[in-house]
Amino acid sequence: MKAPVFSTLGCRLNAYETEAMKELAAQAGVDNAVVVNTCAVTSEAVRKAKQEIRKLRRENPDATLIVTGCAAQVEPETFAGMPEVSRVIGNTEKMQPETWAGMAPNLIGTTEPVQVDDIMSVTETAGHLIDGFGTRSRAYVQVQNGCDHRCTFCIIPFGRGNSRSVPAGVVVDQIKRLVDKGYNEVVLTGVDLTSWGADLPAQPKLGDLVMRILKLVPDLPRLRISSIDSIEVDENLMQAIATEPRLMPHLHLSLQHGDDLILKRMKRRHLRDDAIRFAEDAIKLRPDMTFGADIIAGFPTETEAHFENSLKLVDDCHLTWLHVFPYSVRPGTPAARMPQVNGKAIKERAARLRAKGEEAVATHLAAQIGKTHHILMENPRMGRTAQFTEVTFDTDQPESQIVTAVIRGINGQQLTV
Repeated sequence: MKAPVFSTLGCRLNAYETEAMKELAAQAGVDNAVVVNTCAVTSEAVRKAKQEIRKLRRENPDATLIVTGCAAQVEPETFAGMPEVSRVIGNTEKMQPETWAGMAPNLIGTTEPVQVDDIMSVTETAGHLIDGFGTRSRAYVQVQNGCDHRCTFCIIPFGRGNSRSVPAGVVVDQIKRLVDKGYNEVVLTGVDLTSWGADLPAQPKLGDLVMRILKLVPDLPRLRISSIDSIEVDENLMQAIATEPRLMPHLHLSLQHGDDLILKRMKRRHLRDDAIRFAEDAIKLRPDMTFGADIIAGFPTETEAHFENSLKLVDDCHLTWLHVFPYSVRPGTPAARMPQVNGKAIKERAARLRAKGEEAVATHLAAQIGKTHHILMENPRMGRTAQFTEVTFDTDQPESQIVTAVIRGINGQQLTV
Protein backbone atom coordinates (compact mmCIF):
# COMPACT_ATOMS: atom_id res chain seq x y z
CA MET A 1 0.00 0.00 0.00
CA LYS A 2 1.32 3.43 -0.96
CA ALA A 3 0.44 6.18 1.52
CA PRO A 4 -1.30 9.26 0.07
CA VAL A 5 0.81 12.35 -0.67
CA PHE A 6 -0.56 15.68 0.59
CA SER A 7 0.43 19.16 -0.59
CA THR A 8 -0.86 22.26 1.21
CA LEU A 9 -0.97 25.75 -0.24
CA GLY A 10 -2.14 28.91 1.53
CA CYS A 11 -3.21 29.61 5.08
CA ARG A 12 -2.74 27.97 8.46
CA LEU A 13 -6.34 26.77 8.39
CA ASN A 14 -5.62 24.85 5.20
CA ALA A 15 -2.63 23.24 6.91
CA TYR A 16 -4.88 22.30 9.83
CA GLU A 17 -7.46 20.78 7.51
CA THR A 18 -4.78 18.83 5.65
CA GLU A 19 -3.99 17.07 8.93
CA ALA A 20 -7.68 16.20 9.29
CA MET A 21 -7.76 14.86 5.72
CA LYS A 22 -4.72 12.69 6.41
CA GLU A 23 -6.60 11.01 9.24
CA LEU A 24 -9.80 10.64 7.18
CA ALA A 25 -7.88 9.15 4.25
CA ALA A 26 -6.03 6.73 6.54
CA GLN A 27 -9.27 5.60 8.19
CA ALA A 28 -10.83 5.00 4.75
CA GLY A 29 -7.82 3.07 3.47
CA VAL A 30 -7.18 5.46 0.59
CA ASP A 31 -4.22 4.19 -1.41
CA ASN A 32 -1.88 5.70 -4.03
CA ALA A 33 -3.46 9.17 -4.04
CA VAL A 34 -2.10 12.70 -4.28
CA VAL A 35 -4.14 15.45 -2.58
CA VAL A 36 -3.54 19.14 -3.36
CA ASN A 37 -5.21 21.51 -0.86
CA THR A 38 -5.38 24.78 -2.80
CA CYS A 39 -5.60 28.49 -1.97
CA ALA A 40 -7.62 31.10 -3.88
CA VAL A 41 -6.60 34.31 -2.14
CA THR A 42 -4.97 35.74 -5.31
CA SER A 43 -4.77 34.79 -8.97
CA GLU A 44 -1.11 34.02 -8.27
CA ALA A 45 -2.22 31.44 -5.66
CA VAL A 46 -4.37 29.72 -8.29
CA ARG A 47 -1.46 29.75 -10.76
CA LYS A 48 0.77 28.13 -8.13
CA ALA A 49 -1.88 25.49 -7.47
CA LYS A 50 -1.94 24.53 -11.16
CA GLN A 51 1.86 24.43 -11.20
CA GLU A 52 1.90 22.15 -8.13
CA ILE A 53 -0.71 19.84 -9.68
CA ARG A 54 1.35 19.41 -12.87
CA LYS A 55 4.54 18.77 -10.88
CA LEU A 56 2.91 16.18 -8.63
CA ARG A 57 1.34 14.42 -11.59
CA ARG A 58 4.77 14.09 -13.22
CA GLU A 59 6.14 12.65 -9.99
CA ASN A 60 3.14 10.33 -9.43
CA PRO A 61 1.92 9.28 -12.90
CA ASP A 62 -0.28 6.41 -11.66
CA ALA A 63 -1.86 8.06 -8.62
CA THR A 64 -5.41 9.32 -8.17
CA LEU A 65 -4.86 13.10 -8.07
CA ILE A 66 -7.43 14.90 -5.91
CA VAL A 67 -7.77 18.70 -5.84
CA THR A 68 -9.56 20.45 -2.98
CA GLY A 69 -9.39 23.71 -1.01
CA CYS A 70 -10.59 27.22 -1.79
CA ALA A 71 -9.50 27.36 -5.44
CA ALA A 72 -11.28 24.06 -6.10
CA GLN A 73 -14.38 25.40 -4.34
CA VAL A 74 -14.44 28.65 -6.33
CA GLU A 75 -13.33 27.27 -9.71
CA PRO A 76 -14.19 23.53 -9.79
CA GLU A 77 -14.55 23.53 -13.58
CA THR A 78 -11.03 24.95 -14.02
CA PHE A 79 -9.45 22.06 -12.15
CA ALA A 80 -11.81 19.40 -13.47
CA GLY A 81 -10.67 20.46 -16.94
CA MET A 82 -7.00 19.80 -16.20
CA PRO A 83 -5.90 16.45 -17.68
CA GLU A 84 -3.73 15.79 -14.61
CA VAL A 85 -6.72 15.88 -12.21
CA SER A 86 -8.74 12.79 -11.25
CA ARG A 87 -11.12 14.27 -8.65
CA VAL A 88 -12.24 17.70 -7.43
CA ILE A 89 -13.82 18.00 -3.97
CA GLY A 90 -15.09 21.10 -2.17
CA ASN A 91 -14.14 22.58 1.17
CA THR A 92 -17.12 21.03 2.95
CA GLU A 93 -16.76 17.65 1.27
CA LYS A 94 -13.05 17.35 2.09
CA MET A 95 -13.85 17.21 5.81
CA GLN A 96 -16.50 14.49 5.53
CA PRO A 97 -15.56 10.82 6.21
CA GLU A 98 -17.98 9.58 3.52
CA THR A 99 -16.06 11.52 0.85
CA TRP A 100 -12.86 9.65 1.68
CA ALA A 101 -14.67 6.34 2.11
CA GLY A 102 -15.78 6.79 -1.52
CA MET A 103 -12.14 7.04 -2.58
CA ALA A 104 -10.99 3.75 -1.11
CA PRO A 105 -9.28 1.59 -3.79
CA ASN A 106 -12.28 -0.67 -4.35
CA LEU A 107 -14.62 2.30 -4.89
CA ILE A 108 -12.55 4.55 -7.18
CA GLY A 109 -14.68 5.46 -10.18
CA THR A 110 -18.00 4.77 -8.45
CA THR A 111 -18.54 8.35 -7.24
CA GLU A 112 -18.77 11.64 -9.09
CA PRO A 113 -15.39 13.08 -10.17
CA VAL A 114 -16.52 16.56 -9.06
CA GLN A 115 -18.05 16.87 -5.58
CA VAL A 116 -18.45 20.59 -4.88
CA ASP A 117 -21.72 21.77 -3.35
CA ASP A 118 -22.96 25.28 -2.53
CA ILE A 119 -20.83 26.27 0.45
CA MET A 120 -23.11 29.22 1.20
CA SER A 121 -25.74 26.70 2.35
CA VAL A 122 -23.43 25.26 5.05
CA THR A 123 -24.58 26.41 8.49
CA GLU A 124 -22.14 24.79 10.91
CA THR A 125 -18.51 23.78 11.19
CA ALA A 126 -17.14 20.81 13.06
CA GLY A 127 -14.31 21.07 15.54
CA HIS A 128 -11.97 18.59 13.90
CA LEU A 129 -10.08 16.71 16.57
CA ILE A 130 -6.48 17.15 15.48
CA ASP A 131 -3.78 16.46 18.04
CA GLY A 132 -1.80 19.42 16.76
CA PHE A 133 0.61 19.72 13.87
CA GLY A 134 3.87 21.38 12.89
CA THR A 135 5.65 20.66 16.15
CA ARG A 136 4.94 18.77 19.33
CA SER A 137 5.06 22.07 21.19
CA ARG A 138 2.13 23.95 19.70
CA ALA A 139 -1.35 22.80 18.72
CA TYR A 140 -3.85 24.58 16.48
CA VAL A 141 -7.57 24.47 17.18
CA GLN A 142 -10.07 25.55 14.56
CA VAL A 143 -12.87 27.49 16.26
CA GLN A 144 -14.40 29.27 13.26
CA ASN A 145 -14.72 29.01 9.49
CA GLY A 146 -16.07 31.23 6.73
CA CYS A 147 -16.64 34.98 6.55
CA ASP A 148 -19.72 37.20 6.40
CA HIS A 149 -17.85 40.25 5.10
CA ARG A 150 -17.35 41.13 1.45
CA CYS A 151 -14.07 43.00 1.08
CA THR A 152 -13.76 44.08 -2.54
CA PHE A 153 -10.42 42.30 -3.09
CA CYS A 154 -11.34 38.99 -1.49
CA ILE A 155 -12.76 35.79 -2.99
CA ILE A 156 -12.39 33.75 0.20
CA PRO A 157 -16.05 33.97 1.40
CA PHE A 158 -16.99 32.14 -1.80
CA GLY A 159 -14.42 29.47 -0.99
CA ARG A 160 -15.22 29.16 2.70
CA GLY A 161 -18.88 30.16 2.96
CA ASN A 162 -20.51 32.25 5.65
CA SER A 163 -19.14 32.47 9.18
CA ARG A 164 -19.71 29.40 11.36
CA SER A 165 -18.49 28.88 14.91
CA VAL A 166 -17.48 25.79 16.88
CA PRO A 167 -19.36 25.84 20.23
CA ALA A 168 -17.28 26.85 23.24
CA GLY A 169 -17.81 23.54 25.04
CA VAL A 170 -16.40 21.59 22.10
CA VAL A 171 -13.38 23.92 21.94
CA VAL A 172 -12.69 23.65 25.69
CA ASP A 173 -12.93 19.85 25.63
CA GLN A 174 -10.49 19.65 22.74
CA ILE A 175 -7.99 21.95 24.46
CA LYS A 176 -8.22 19.87 27.63
CA ARG A 177 -7.30 16.78 25.60
CA LEU A 178 -4.37 18.61 24.00
CA VAL A 179 -3.05 19.72 27.39
CA ASP A 180 -3.37 16.13 28.65
CA LYS A 181 -1.20 15.08 25.67
CA GLY A 182 1.50 17.50 26.78
CA TYR A 183 0.99 20.56 24.58
CA ASN A 184 2.15 23.78 26.22
CA GLU A 185 0.60 26.19 23.72
CA VAL A 186 -2.67 26.27 21.83
CA VAL A 187 -3.46 28.62 18.93
CA LEU A 188 -7.06 29.46 18.06
CA THR A 189 -7.54 29.65 14.29
CA GLY A 190 -10.28 30.64 11.87
CA VAL A 191 -10.96 32.58 8.69
CA ASP A 192 -12.51 35.56 10.50
CA LEU A 193 -11.68 34.75 14.11
CA THR A 194 -13.23 37.83 15.73
CA SER A 195 -16.64 36.93 14.26
CA TRP A 196 -16.65 33.79 16.44
CA GLY A 197 -19.94 33.31 18.28
CA ALA A 198 -22.26 35.46 16.17
CA ASP A 199 -24.12 32.37 14.92
CA LEU A 200 -24.29 30.64 18.33
CA PRO A 201 -27.06 30.93 20.95
CA ALA A 202 -26.65 34.13 23.03
CA GLN A 203 -24.10 35.34 20.42
CA PRO A 204 -20.96 35.18 22.61
CA LYS A 205 -17.80 37.04 21.55
CA LEU A 206 -14.24 35.84 21.02
CA GLY A 207 -13.24 37.39 24.34
CA ASP A 208 -15.85 35.23 26.09
CA LEU A 209 -14.30 32.14 24.52
CA VAL A 210 -10.77 33.19 25.52
CA MET A 211 -11.80 33.86 29.14
CA ARG A 212 -13.69 30.55 29.29
CA ILE A 213 -10.70 28.59 28.00
CA LEU A 214 -8.31 30.21 30.47
CA LYS A 215 -10.73 29.60 33.35
CA LEU A 216 -11.69 26.01 32.51
CA VAL A 217 -8.24 24.82 31.38
CA PRO A 218 -6.03 26.12 34.20
CA ASP A 219 -3.17 23.81 33.23
CA LEU A 220 -2.79 25.37 29.75
CA PRO A 221 0.44 27.43 29.97
CA ARG A 222 -0.02 29.51 26.79
CA LEU A 223 -2.99 30.51 24.66
CA ARG A 224 -2.46 32.35 21.41
CA ILE A 225 -4.96 33.84 18.98
CA SER A 226 -4.22 34.17 15.28
CA SER A 227 -5.31 36.92 12.87
CA ILE A 228 -8.01 39.24 14.19
CA ASP A 229 -10.05 42.16 12.88
CA SER A 230 -9.33 44.88 15.44
CA ILE A 231 -12.64 46.67 14.85
CA GLU A 232 -14.47 43.55 16.12
CA VAL A 233 -12.46 43.14 19.33
CA ASP A 234 -14.80 43.00 22.35
CA GLU A 235 -14.45 44.16 25.96
CA ASN A 236 -13.70 40.69 27.31
CA LEU A 237 -10.83 40.23 24.87
CA MET A 238 -9.37 43.56 25.99
CA GLN A 239 -9.86 42.41 29.59
CA ALA A 240 -7.98 39.18 28.82
CA ILE A 241 -5.14 41.17 27.24
CA ALA A 242 -4.94 43.27 30.41
CA THR A 243 -5.23 40.56 33.05
CA GLU A 244 -4.31 37.14 31.62
CA PRO A 245 -0.55 36.51 31.36
CA ARG A 246 -1.28 33.12 29.74
CA LEU A 247 -2.76 34.93 26.72
CA MET A 248 0.29 35.59 24.58
CA PRO A 249 1.19 39.26 23.87
CA HIS A 250 1.19 38.94 20.09
CA LEU A 251 -1.72 39.83 17.83
CA HIS A 252 -1.81 39.62 14.05
CA LEU A 253 -4.05 42.39 12.73
CA SER A 254 -6.00 42.30 9.49
CA LEU A 255 -5.34 45.96 8.58
CA GLN A 256 -4.83 45.77 4.77
CA HIS A 257 -4.11 49.50 4.31
CA GLY A 258 -3.31 52.76 6.05
CA ASP A 259 -5.38 55.22 4.03
CA ASP A 260 -9.05 55.91 4.75
CA LEU A 261 -10.14 56.27 1.12
CA ILE A 262 -8.49 53.00 0.11
CA LEU A 263 -9.96 51.27 3.18
CA LYS A 264 -13.43 52.42 2.07
CA ARG A 265 -12.78 51.17 -1.48
CA MET A 266 -11.67 47.87 0.02
CA LYS A 267 -14.97 47.83 1.95
CA ARG A 268 -13.13 47.43 5.23
CA ARG A 269 -15.06 48.32 8.37
CA HIS A 270 -12.34 50.31 10.12
CA LEU A 271 -10.54 53.56 9.42
CA ARG A 272 -6.91 54.41 10.01
CA ASP A 273 -7.56 56.02 13.41
CA ASP A 274 -9.51 52.96 14.58
CA ALA A 275 -6.46 50.75 13.99
CA ILE A 276 -4.11 53.19 15.73
CA ARG A 277 -6.44 53.56 18.71
CA PHE A 278 -6.74 49.79 19.13
CA ALA A 279 -2.96 49.29 19.02
CA GLU A 280 -2.36 52.06 21.56
CA ASP A 281 -5.08 50.72 23.88
CA ALA A 282 -3.66 47.19 23.70
CA ILE A 283 -0.13 48.41 24.49
CA LYS A 284 -1.39 50.41 27.47
CA LEU A 285 -2.99 47.24 28.82
CA ARG A 286 -0.04 45.01 27.92
CA PRO A 287 3.23 46.92 27.42
CA ASP A 288 5.03 43.87 25.97
CA MET A 289 2.41 43.46 23.21
CA THR A 290 3.69 43.05 19.65
CA PHE A 291 1.69 43.21 16.44
CA GLY A 292 1.86 41.58 13.06
CA ALA A 293 -0.27 42.86 10.20
CA ASP A 294 -1.43 42.13 6.67
CA ILE A 295 -0.94 45.09 4.31
CA ILE A 296 -1.71 45.19 0.59
CA ALA A 297 0.51 47.30 -1.67
CA GLY A 298 -0.84 48.68 -4.93
CA PHE A 299 -4.58 48.26 -4.41
CA PRO A 300 -6.53 49.73 -7.37
CA THR A 301 -6.57 53.58 -7.40
CA GLU A 302 -3.75 53.73 -4.79
CA THR A 303 -1.65 56.88 -5.27
CA GLU A 304 1.78 57.53 -3.81
CA ALA A 305 0.12 59.61 -1.08
CA HIS A 306 -2.24 56.76 -0.22
CA PHE A 307 0.70 54.36 -0.07
CA GLU A 308 2.67 56.70 2.21
CA ASN A 309 -0.14 56.35 4.75
CA SER A 310 0.42 52.59 4.77
CA LEU A 311 4.14 53.14 5.33
CA LYS A 312 3.40 55.51 8.22
CA LEU A 313 0.99 52.99 9.72
CA VAL A 314 3.91 50.69 10.57
CA ASP A 315 5.14 53.26 13.11
CA ASP A 316 1.72 54.61 14.11
CA CYS A 317 0.39 51.11 14.94
CA HIS A 318 3.70 49.89 16.43
CA LEU A 319 3.80 47.01 13.93
CA THR A 320 6.66 44.50 14.04
CA TRP A 321 5.84 41.59 11.75
CA LEU A 322 4.51 42.57 8.31
CA HIS A 323 2.84 40.26 5.81
CA VAL A 324 3.07 42.33 2.63
CA PHE A 325 0.87 41.38 -0.31
CA PRO A 326 1.49 42.99 -3.70
CA TYR A 327 -2.03 43.43 -5.07
CA SER A 328 -2.92 41.04 -7.88
CA VAL A 329 -6.21 40.96 -9.73
CA ARG A 330 -8.60 38.29 -8.50
CA PRO A 331 -11.25 37.71 -11.19
CA GLY A 332 -14.75 37.77 -9.74
CA THR A 333 -14.04 40.47 -7.15
CA PRO A 334 -15.22 44.11 -7.35
CA ALA A 335 -11.60 45.32 -7.09
CA ALA A 336 -10.81 43.58 -10.37
CA ARG A 337 -13.08 46.10 -12.12
CA MET A 338 -11.43 49.15 -10.54
CA PRO A 339 -8.64 51.21 -12.22
CA GLN A 340 -5.46 49.21 -11.67
CA VAL A 341 -2.04 50.42 -10.47
CA ASN A 342 0.95 49.87 -12.74
CA GLY A 343 2.60 46.53 -12.00
CA LYS A 344 6.06 48.03 -11.65
CA ALA A 345 4.75 50.54 -9.08
CA ILE A 346 3.06 47.72 -7.12
CA LYS A 347 6.31 45.75 -6.97
CA GLU A 348 8.31 48.82 -5.90
CA ARG A 349 5.81 49.77 -3.17
CA ALA A 350 5.73 46.21 -1.83
CA ALA A 351 9.54 46.26 -1.63
CA ARG A 352 9.46 49.55 0.32
CA LEU A 353 6.89 48.13 2.73
CA ARG A 354 8.99 45.01 3.27
CA ALA A 355 12.06 47.15 3.93
CA LYS A 356 10.06 49.15 6.48
CA GLY A 357 9.00 45.86 8.06
CA GLU A 358 12.62 44.72 8.30
CA GLU A 359 13.46 47.97 10.13
CA ALA A 360 10.62 47.30 12.56
CA VAL A 361 11.86 43.76 13.22
CA ALA A 362 15.41 45.05 13.81
CA THR A 363 14.09 47.61 16.32
CA HIS A 364 12.11 44.93 18.15
CA LEU A 365 15.06 42.53 18.28
CA ALA A 366 17.45 45.19 19.58
CA ALA A 367 15.03 46.01 22.40
CA GLN A 368 15.13 42.38 23.64
CA ILE A 369 18.88 42.32 24.42
CA GLY A 370 19.34 41.69 28.13
CA LYS A 371 15.71 40.77 28.71
CA THR A 372 14.60 37.45 30.21
CA HIS A 373 12.14 35.49 28.08
CA HIS A 374 10.11 32.32 28.51
CA ILE A 375 10.74 30.40 25.31
CA LEU A 376 8.67 27.51 23.97
CA MET A 377 11.09 25.12 22.26
CA GLU A 378 9.99 23.99 18.79
CA ASN A 379 13.12 21.90 18.29
CA PRO A 380 16.25 21.33 20.42
CA ARG A 381 17.93 24.52 19.19
CA MET A 382 15.05 26.92 18.40
CA GLY A 383 12.04 28.24 20.25
CA ARG A 384 9.75 31.27 20.35
CA THR A 385 9.14 33.95 22.92
CA ALA A 386 5.66 34.95 24.02
CA GLN A 387 5.80 37.62 21.26
CA PHE A 388 6.48 34.81 18.72
CA THR A 389 10.07 35.91 18.13
CA GLU A 390 12.45 33.09 17.20
CA VAL A 391 15.32 32.38 19.61
CA THR A 392 18.24 30.08 18.83
CA PHE A 393 20.41 28.18 21.31
CA ASP A 394 23.90 26.72 20.88
CA THR A 395 23.10 23.74 23.11
CA ASP A 396 20.17 21.33 23.03
CA GLN A 397 17.10 22.27 25.07
CA PRO A 398 14.12 20.05 26.00
CA GLU A 399 11.85 20.06 22.96
CA SER A 400 8.24 21.25 23.44
CA GLN A 401 9.09 22.62 26.90
CA ILE A 402 9.14 26.26 28.05
CA VAL A 403 12.65 27.36 29.07
CA THR A 404 13.73 30.65 30.62
CA ALA A 405 16.74 32.43 29.17
CA VAL A 406 18.35 35.87 28.92
CA ILE A 407 18.71 37.24 25.39
CA ARG A 408 22.37 37.93 24.55
CA GLY A 409 22.45 38.69 20.84
CA ILE A 410 20.87 38.82 17.38
CA ASN A 411 21.46 36.65 14.33
CA GLY A 412 19.52 37.87 11.30
CA GLN A 413 15.87 37.97 12.37
CA GLN A 414 16.43 35.68 15.33
CA LEU A 415 17.47 36.29 18.92
CA THR A 416 20.30 34.31 20.48
CA VAL A 417 21.06 33.34 24.06
